[in-house]
Amino acid sequence: MKQKIFLCVMLILLSSVDITSARSRKKAKKTVRTETYYEPEIENFDFLYANDYNPNVSFASVNDILTQAQSFIGTRYRSGSKGPNAFDCSGFTSYVYGQNNISIGCSSREQYARNIPIKRSEMEPGDLVFFTSPGSRHGVGHVGIIMDVDPINDTFTFIHASSKQGVTITSSTDGYYERRYVGVRRVRK
Repeated sequence: MKQKIFLCVMLILLSSVDITSARSRKKAKKTVRTETYYEPEIENFDFLYANDYNPNVSFASVNDILTQAQSFIGTRYRSGSKGPNAFDCSGFTSYVYGQNNISIGCSSREQYARNIPIKRSEMEPGDLVFFTSPGSRHGVGHVGIIMDVDPINDTFTFIHASSKQGVTITSSTDGYYERRYVGVRRVRK
């Protein structure tokens, strides 16, 4: 009988040691996960493995593009002009992006077809926004660059070469452009 009690006590002690060590290991795993989880993320360096990566090429930031676009506010409109002394709408957008070594296409229709379609709810500063124009028969006829987005009110401002005002910033709530909105494209780099 004493042997049975002794064996039971030993089994209980051994199982409690196993449980304690299992809990310790579990806590250690949680601690490691927690520490790893809270470490700051590093940037994505997938481009290092791409065959076409060239470390000597630098890409303009959206901020650089928007700052450059704003530097042309007030520049006059002239149909077919590609800048820098006068612009039409697609001449303005292609010039600004071209100055930053990004080719987006020459005409508003080409820019619409060539770049990445996104939903209006996904638009960000630097995206291209497209509208119809009186001569475009409900197709793409005008283009601008998104400056600012208000997702709560589903509005945005854009910079473009207007035939009446030259390079200017306009709100999507402007009745003329609100009725003529076609879509938005993300620029392929």
